Amino acid sequence: MPVYNPPLRDMQFVMHEVLKVTDDLKAIPAHADIDADTINAVLEEGGKFASQVIFPLNISGDTEGCKLDQKTHEVTTPKGFKEAYKTYVDGGWAALSCDPAFGGQGLPLVVNQCMYEMMNSANQAWTMYPGLTHGAYASLHTFGTDEQKATYLHKMTSGEWTGTMCLTEPHCGTDLGLMRTKAEPQPDGTYKLTGNKIFISAGEHDMADNIIHLVLARLPDAPPGIKGVSLFIVPKFNVNQDGTLGERNGIYCGGLEHKMGIHGNATAQIVMDGAIGTLVGQPNKGMQGMFVMMNAARLGVGNQSLGLTEVAYQNALAYAKDRIQMRSLTGPKAKDKPADPIIVHPDVRRMLLTAKAYAEGGRALAIFCSVLLEKVHNHPDEKVRKDSDDMLSLLTPITKAFLTDNGFNAATQCQQVFGGHGYIKEWGMEQFVRDARINMIYEGTNTIQSLDLLGRKVLGNNGATLKKFGKLVGALVMEEGVNEKMAEFINPLAILGEQITKFTTEIGFKGLQNADEVGAAAVDYLRVAGHLVFGYFWARMAQVALREIAAGNTDPFYVAKLQTARFYFAKLFPETATLMRTARSGSKVLMDTDAALA
Repeated sequence: MPVYNPPLRDMQFVMHEVLKVTDDLKAIPAHADIDADTINAVLEEGGKFASQVIFPLNISGDTEGCKLDQKTHEVTTPKGFKEAYKTYVDGGWAALSCDPAFGGQGLPLVVNQCMYEMMNSANQAWTMYPGLTHGAYASLHTFGTDEQKATYLHKMTSGEWTGTMCLTEPHCGTDLGLMRTKAEPQPDGTYKLTGNKIFISAGEHDMADNIIHLVLARLPDAPPGIKGVSLFIVPKFNVNQDGTLGERNGIYCGGLEHKMGIHGNATAQIVMDGAIGTLVGQPNKGMQGMFVMMNAARLGVGNQSLGLTEVAYQNALAYAKDRIQMRSLTGPKAKDKPADPIIVHPDVRRMLLTAKAYAEGGRALAIFCSVLLEKVHNHPDEKVRKDSDDMLSLLTPITKAFLTDNGFNAATQCQQVFGGHGYIKEWGMEQFVRDARINMIYEGTNTIQSLDLLGRKVLGNNGATLKKFGKLVGALVMEEGVNEKMAEFINPLAILGEQITKFTTEIGFKGLQNADEVGAAAVDYLRVAGHLVFGYFWARMAQVALREIAAGNTDPFYVAKLQTARFYFAKLFPETATLMRTARSGSKVLMDTDAALA
């Protein structure tokens, strides 16, 4: 059976020693008094919930899956899921970082980020039920009317009601401008929605009293395309004026998708037949509200793969220390045994260190983004809010795509450590691989993220935001450039920082002549940018570790951090050279292929 131990020490290292998040939080009035001890105490208890309550349900939930009653359209979640959710709600975990005005605890978003990493490690399918609710909450908190907030946010904050995002339809995929769901205005100011949605995660279940669907649909006079899309609240049960539940609304589950992974989450086909909804925001401006959910979801999906990377690594490491097979190439290491533990073999260590480096680098990026998001919403200085929003916009597609690509890679490599046993269900590894695969697809495929990064976030503003991140890199290089002990981390980072400017300019000029050049280079470009970001955080982590060791700290944690940093820069970071070469090969080798693809 698999195991999971919350990585609290590493979270504390990133938050308090590398990023010093409480220093940033002091500038935000709501969090001025928060300290490291409080954050640590909350996350310690959160880790117990993740490891003791929902982790034991991961394999059983995957085996059992969700069941739809075709007559009632009700979905039953796997055994134990509903009870675990009640424990979650009773413990106040749903309200962790929500607005106190609606019953939230008002803790910093970084606490929620780390809590969700642990829950994703423990059980991604289960975690998606409360996770999607946070996105719906954020959208309504930003764009809902006072009446809508009063009606829905208290119950969503407490976790008594959950939420979904109902976007795509069978024929349109990511191209939401093609959607056909209709919203007909009613004399009382409501709307009747008719249409079909697919791939709606947590779209129907038995874990909460009500499900608040945020649905994209078209008004009768809507212009064509994405500019004619509006956003609506469509609850499973209509809500009475006094906040009690009314009659069943005309929105129901018509089927469940049969999927490769995340079997414990109900991925629903949603049918609306005259369902009553209320407009969120302005008519034909629905993407504004939905983007709040989508951007939160993209960061959340990156966090899902971060969680899976960590738990896959932990299990592969434990197995590699225990499994004996063959002898070390340099002679027996376990002389009292008939063979050595497989962790003595170089390539087993390569696979383990790949997962470890991607997990720890991803954790630093995810926590950094959570602090940026906090500043966007709550910092009193408008310039700080704007700068943070710009930086977060740049890092969101990287967080989604780079972490999920790395997560699938890491899960697969950790499965490989197990050899044939990794292919067997009881070890848990094949489930991590299957669950990780969806993260590269939903909330905008990783190709869509790459096009967004290169086309909109970089070339769209002539590299202005990329230059802002480049200033962070440049400041670190200036600070440590003459430190010989930091050279192995700083020098490759400095070189890539210089190269990416020329690389970006070159692709931009080619794209002006032929837009396919951007499409051909985008995926490779995002991975180069991802390594620039990871390289920056790994250099900062190495910086802290070196300083602690120089100060006489004998904690092996810091030695381990340095060794992992060296592995990352030696074995993973050099991928950037190949990626820049393949990106420069251009679009012709892809597009001038009609005969090959006939």
